[in-house]
Amino acid sequence: MTGSARSSYDGSVSGDIDDDTTAVDPEQGNVLTHIISQLRPGADLSRVVLPTFILEPRSMLERITNFMCHPEMLLPIPELDDPVDRFVSVVKFYLSGWHIRPPGVKKPLNPILGEVHTCWWDLPDHTKAYYISEQTSHHPPKSSYFYMAPGHHIRIDGTLKPRSKFLGNSAASMMEGIAVLSLTNRGKDPKKGEQYWLTQPNMYARGILFGQMKYELGDVSIVKCPELGLSAEVEFKTKGWVSGTYNSIGGTIKNDETGEALFELSGLWSEEMYVKDLRTGKREMFFDATRSRPSKPRIRPVEEQEESESVRLWQRTAQAVKEKNHEVATDEKTKIEEAQRQEAARRQAEGIEWQPKLFRRVRDGPGGDEAELSDLEWIIDSEV
Repeated sequence: MTGSARSSYDGSVSGDIDDDTTAVDPEQGNVLTHIISQLRPGADLSRVVLPTFILEPRSMLERITNFMCHPEMLLPIPELDDPVDRFVSVVKFYLSGWHIRPPGVKKPLNPILGEVHTCWWDLPDHTKAYYISEQTSHHPPKSSYFYMAPGHHIRIDGTLKPRSKFLGNSAASMMEGIAVLSLTNRGKDPKKGEQYWLTQPNMYARGILFGQMKYELGDVSIVKCPELGLSAEVEFKTKGWVSGTYNSIGGTIKNDETGEALFELSGLWSEEMYVKDLRTGKREMFFDATRSRPSKPRIRPVEEQEESESVRLWQRTAQAVKEKNHEVATDEKTKIEEAQRQEAARRQAEGIEWQPKLFRRVRDGPGGDEAELSDLEWIIDSEV
């Protein structure tokens, strides 16, 4: 990636509870109620056209980069010799990105089939980390992504398969899929490195029919390293009707072979999180989101991007969303979606099967599931 560049970042870094809440005016509320009144609990929202006032002005392919925006948590890990320290540090990195979010309740733009997003980070030691992603399926939606910090023995391969559901006064994005973080200087197999499997919490928009809309993370996610025999279960706790606290987490890190719990996790993913060593009883700060500042990824100038790249593709839509010009945002978004439908119809008429440009399908992924691994594994380093 050469030439001039600009930062690509729209996330909030505040831990203020109000940043998770959206006050919907009566006119907008009527639009939401009209759409949702046609649904039943459990209905799939993936084909529902949502109003632009609840959209984030960037694509899901861009939003995934939140996960990599604290390289200071990630880069030292491959050099840690103690396997337990490495695992605990991976969990710390995993928890560091959830506080990065737009204010209020916002849903990223749904990437179109074949959409691509690339960016990079300039790291403090003057090396770089690279990210590339592609929308490899539209129905059902599937985003495949690849991250690599070549100078630090780190790579991440991932597939995200969000599945939206209507739950009455809430909407849920069930974040299916898995990310595989590989430390390429560790592990018994030099081609794979030491691998950590990570899943994501689900996302909930509360109060979509009455009250104020509220953003929450919920349910249990997993960090697991089969080679080390260590795993973490992290519960993102949703607030109950009467009791509970917003943005709370809990969890344990355990030895899978013995079943022994080694560490306990607690705190708020939007503020302070703590880890307690159950062997010594020592409790310490794990991560403080209120004091941490994400590292902004950089992108090529829009005029140098191809038409299928996220920032250029959604430029007019995103600008209209930022300006709260919802009529223009809807028109621009509709143009892109209609062009996608016409292209799909053309391929079907000509009997053409669409294939991703940057990713290939592989079998026997983590856990026996299919996974998407970037073809860049053969371009960047054929020995990885």
